[in-house]
Order: sequence, then structure tokens, then C-alpha cells
Amino acid sequence: MLKSKTLLIIGFVWPEPKSSAAGNRMMQIIELFLSDGYNITFASAAQNFEFSENLSAFEVSIKSIELNSSTFDDFIKKLNPAIVLFDRFMVEEQFGWRVSDSCPNALKVLDTEDLHCLRSARQLAVKENRDFVFDDLYSDVAKREIASILRCDLSLIISEFEIDLLQNQFKVSKKLLYYLPIFAEKLDKIPTFNNRKDFVYIGNFLHEPNWNAVKYLSETIFPLLHKKLPDAKMLIYGAYASQKVLELHKPNQNFYIMGRAEESFEVIKNAKVLLAPIRFGAGIKGKLLEAMQCGTPSITTSIGAEAMFGTLNWNGFIKDNPAEFVDATVHLYNNEKLWNQCKENGFEILKKRYKKELFDKKFSAQIYFLLDNLKQHRQNNFMGSILQHHLNYSTKYMSKWIEEKNKK
Repeated sequence: MLKSKTLLIIGFVWPEPKSSAAGNRMMQIIELFLSDGYNITFASAAQNFEFSENLSAFEVSIKSIELNSSTFDDFIKKLNPAIVLFDRFMVEEQFGWRVSDSCPNALKVLDTEDLHCLRSARQLAVKENRDFVFDDLYSDVAKREIASILRCDLSLIISEFEIDLLQNQFKVSKKLLYYLPIFAEKLDKIPTFNNRKDFVYIGNFLHEPNWNAVKYLSETIFPLLHKKLPDAKMLIYGAYASQKVLELHKPNQNFYIMGRAEESFEVIKNAKVLLAPIRFGAGIKGKLLEAMQCGTPSITTSIGAEAMFGTLNWNGFIKDNPAEFVDATVHLYNNEKLWNQCKENGFEILKKRYKKELFDKKFSAQIYFLLDNLKQHRQNNFMGSILQHHLNYSTKYMSKWIEEKNKK
């Protein structure tokens, strides 16, 4: 049985729940472990950005760590965590071998956020102006990401589509994968149809699919929509807007770059419709979940809505063709009865697919099971042991060489 309820999270970045769905996701994972009585340390080699969450307020210890430095080995040996959670596969590549060397009996968990190999493959297809095909998946990114999944004892996946992809395309054992979506519930007080106006899009601009979607809105979708609804504004919110984003600000065409939203719910719940013409990406989309929470119907693409609604009705329309996207938007914007039905569809999706109570106890039980059966679990994942063995001899000595080089 578990001898120490100590969790180390190694973050790719410091969590920013008000800037990105990834930040919100990380805070939800932290809260799951806190509610189960864990002492948590969050460590990262990233710069602590201005909008990062104050983890100390949640009684989470923080630690700044260095890449390619044996100081991490000393740190983790002293901490001796029962569980180490890697935030994205790149972090596991950098620190996984050090964890295995220093704390071989620690349960290693990978939070994928979304499948990077799927997102990058779809991005390539969009760039080349063609349809995505499964052959696009077999890239160097996929080899790195799948290897990371195999080296870990459990990988957290937020999309059922990605679970199926990993099992069927890459033949990853289902015992290494765990479906854990972002949690969400509807807000208590939301404005009615007649108390709303305009369109909204929200997303962190460090995330390439968001920039692409806003550019597509500006160049293709909204010019068509503006002709049919000339008084409606398109409001774009998002942190870390670059100059190329700011140049899309065109008030004379009712297209507004609004900057970072202090409270995303406030801007989403006052809009009549959320537009998300997402052309590539992976995982589930936090902006679309937040729209459901706010009772704000959405128009999105097949990729945008992927794996989010199961067999239920979407809270708006799913359209990939620009003209159909615009027609559906106009119809929804002007039809109160339809708008209210779509709002209720969103609430139903939240209730049946994203309530925390559907997942928290089962997740805790899975973690305890793995801690109690770690030796047998790893024997069943012999391919992961092979990859771990070779990583230790390649990444390990490259990292040590870099460390020695940096001392000079």
C-alpha cells in the first residue's frame, strides 16, 4: 500500500488557467490530488509568466528546476515522491530518465494535454491545402510521443477519439491509457437571448490552432457574415497576441482584437454565439466547453467538436464549409427558439459527459491500483522497459555532456 502521498508535477509551463484550457486542465488535476490528501510540489524549468496561477495559495509547493542539471537529481531524491506527473511528452523526454534513475519506484504519469502528433499532422495537411490522412501521423513527433507514452505507467487522455487512435493506429495497450476529460458545469446566472449580442472567439495565441482560426475568421468567415449581419461585431479575445494578430483589428469592419480577457466567462456569456472555425488541432476545446457553461451556442468545425458530444446533440452547428458555416450562424443568431434549444443541448452535454463526479473517484481508484501493482504492471509493459533502457543510454549521456559543457 502507498507509503507516501507525495506528488511531483513537472510542468512544461507554469499553469495559467485564465489564459488557456491547458492551464485549467492542470489546475483540475492538482485539485484532484489535493482532495485525495496528497502533498504536491510543482516544478518547472519555464519562466514564471505574469498570468501564472498562485500555486502557493493552494498549498502547493513550487520549485524552479534546470534542464540538463544534476541539481534535479538531488532535489527529487530528497523529495522521494510516490508519483511523478509529466506535463506533456517533451517534459518526460527531458526528465523521465532522471526520475527513473533517482526514484525507480515512483509511479510515472503522463498528461498528454492533447496528442501533439495528431495536431501537427493536421496542421501540415492544412498548410498543404489537402485533406488529412492517417499516413500523416507517422512522423518523428509521433515516434517521440508514443515512446513517451510507452515509457510511462499511465497516460491521461482528454479525448476518446485519441484513445481509439492510440489503440488502433499505434497499438498502445489500453492498460496504459486513461480517459480523463476537462471537468465543467453550467453557470448559475446567464443572460437571456435578448440580453446578448455579437460574436466571440477566445484562445491563447501561443497555441497555433487559435491563430489559424482567427486568421480564417478574418479572411474567410467574417467577411461573408458581415454582409448578412452588418451590425454584429466579432470580438476576439486571447492572451499573448503578437503583432500579426493585432494587425487584424479592423473596427470599421466590426472585427475587433480585444486582447486578454480577465474573466473568460464574462465575455462568453454576454455574446450571442461563439464562433470557432478550428481547422486543425487535437484534444477537446476548452473554449467550446466554456461556451456550454455560459449557455452560449457555438458554431464550429468537425475538428472543433471532435470527441466532445458523443451521441448527444451539439449546442449549435458543426459546419466545415465556409458558406454553410455562415448560413448556420445567421440562422442561429436570429432564431430565439433555436438558440434556446441549442443552449439546453450544451447543458445536457455538460451533465452527461463533463461533471467531475463522473470521474474523480474512479481516477483515484486507478492510481491506487497501479501503486499497489506497479511491478506486475511494468512487466506487462515490456516494450516500455526496452524504450526506457535505451533512453537512459542516449538522452542520459547527452544531457550529462551538455551539463559538463555548460560548466566551462
